This record gives sequence, structure tokens and C-alpha cells, in this order.
Amino acid sequence: MGTMDGPARFARWLFSKRPAHERRPQVPAPRSAWRSRRLPRWLNTLIDHPPPRGAGVAAVTFLLVASLGYGVVRGKHAEAIAAQVHDICDTLANTVGFGIAEIAIAGKGDLSREDILSLAGITGHSSLLFLDAAQARSKLLANPWIADVAVLKLYPGRLHIALKERQPFALWQKDGKLSLIARDGTVLEHYAPARFAKLPVVVGQGAAHAADNFLALLQHYPGIAQQVRASVLVAKRRWNLYLENGVEVLLPEFEAERALQTLVDLDRDKKLLTRAIVEVDLRLGDRVTVRLSDEAAAARAEVIKQAEKARKKKAKGGEA
Repeated sequence: MGTMDGPARFARWLFSKRPAHERRPQVPAPRSAWRSRRLPRWLNTLIDHPPPRGAGVAAVTFLLVASLGYGVVRGKHAEAIAAQVHDICDTLANTVGFGIAEIAIAGKGDLSREDILSLAGITGHSSLLFLDAAQARSKLLANPWIADVAVLKLYPGRLHIALKERQPFALWQKDGKLSLIARDGTVLEHYAPARFAKLPVVVGQGAAHAADNFLALLQHYPGIAQQVRASVLVAKRRWNLYLENGVEVLLPEFEAERALQTLVDLDRDKKLLTRAIVEVDLRLGDRVTVRLSDEAAAARAEVIKQAEKARKKKAKGGEA
């Protein structure tokens, strides 16, 4: 074994001492093999393929656009920029003959022409081409005075707006504040304009929507309706009437029409509403309860007292 190992070791030593140019070169492992062991396949693919021409410019452009968009959103300038772009489009459209030369408005009542155009977002600079008719209609319908509206674009330069306005119907008092309402209960103004001071007054939660039916019923009795200062909805169920002379009339939840007719009859036959009373209770169908004023009650008590004294005196004289 020893004699065999010696020559083998000698041969290996001899070959290792060959000149450098005769040795077999050591080829390093390719980089791709090194990467394949340490990086995902898709990343190796990206590294092996050079970027396309102009990719750097595109990346920088994308970065600038993204930064600009972020700044616009962060600084809340989107609406202002959109408005500026819209103005530019309107200017171009007006230049080529698509401006609004004529605006016809039909059905306007309490709203002025200027109010309507302002609500619709239409100015002297607006163009027919870039006017969004659906958006203008939505803006107009957002106003409580407008029940319905149609916006029509008639090229090349005409605009037609047809309105259906709500009409003031009554004054609604809630939490001590008066509002102007329409027949359907929509609040038109959160105050009472002076020119509508003579409208009927309704009071209470839910009175704005219940007023239409009740006031229509009340109009069947004009002699009573003319004396009503305010109609008060109680617990969303029944109405009380406050008359100009201070008398309060309590109506039933059901059969209010019958109660009103009874009130008319009593006032005609007994002059009830001109007497010294403060309350007429009509809530029970088989009776009417009247409460006198304090002065009338005191006077009545005094009359009863004097009548009782006279009766006792007469009875004593009879015994004598």
C-alpha cells in the first residue's frame, strides 16, 4: 500500500507544478446561478433584461404627476383646478360659437331670474357646449322653492329652463321660531317674511305636514276661520284653536267637523264666542264644557252668593 501511494502522491505533486499557461483555468460560477439561489425568479428576469428606451423619463414623469396629484388632493385644490379647466373650456367654446346667446325661463314666481341662474351655476361666461344640464337641474332642485324643473339645451346658443315653484301656504311655529312652509310641508324659509304675515299660523311638532288637510277643513267654516289666530297640533293627534279674542277651542281627535259645526251653532244661537269665556271644550260628543274668564267667574260667584243670601232672607221672613 505504501509503495502504491507514493507514486500517486508524486504524480499529483508533479502536475500541480506545471507552468501557469498549461494549467486548466478555473471558471467561476456564473452570476445568474448565484442569483438564482438567492433571488426570486421574476427579479432575476428583470435584472437580466435591460430597461426599455425612455423608461427613466417615464418614471420621472410618473413621479412628478403623482406628486402633483398628491399635492392637489392634500391641499384641497381639486375644485379650484377643475373650475379653472372648465373656464378654459368655456372660453374655447364661446370662441367657436357655442356661447349662450339666449336664456328663456318659464314658471318663475318668487325666485328672480338672477336667483335661478345663480342656483344653476350659469354665468355670462358659461358656454352651451360645456353646460351640464343634469347637474344644473340637480342644483336647482336643491332649493326648497323649486318643486320640479327641466333644463333644455337648444344648439347652437339657446337655453330653456321650465320651473314649477312651490307656493307659500302657512307659517309654522316650532320651538318658538316661525318658518314659511309650502302646502306639502316643505320649509321654504327659516323665518317669516313680512309679505306673508297674513298666512295661517300652525304650531307644534308635525303641524307642517298635517296643516293642509286641517286648514282645508277649517275653510268650510269661514266665520270661525276668520277668528283663528293660530291652530295648534296637540300630541300629533288633534287640534286646538286660539281665537283673536283669546278664547281657546279644544277639538276632538275624531269628528272635528262635527265639533266645528257645534261651535258655529252655539255662536249663532247663544253668542258664545262673544261672552266672557276663555275655553270651549268640544272633545266630548255629548256635551260642551265652557270655562269662564277669571273676572266672569268672580262675577258669577258673587251673583250666586247674593242669590243665596236673598233666598235665605226670604226663607227667614216666611217663617216669621
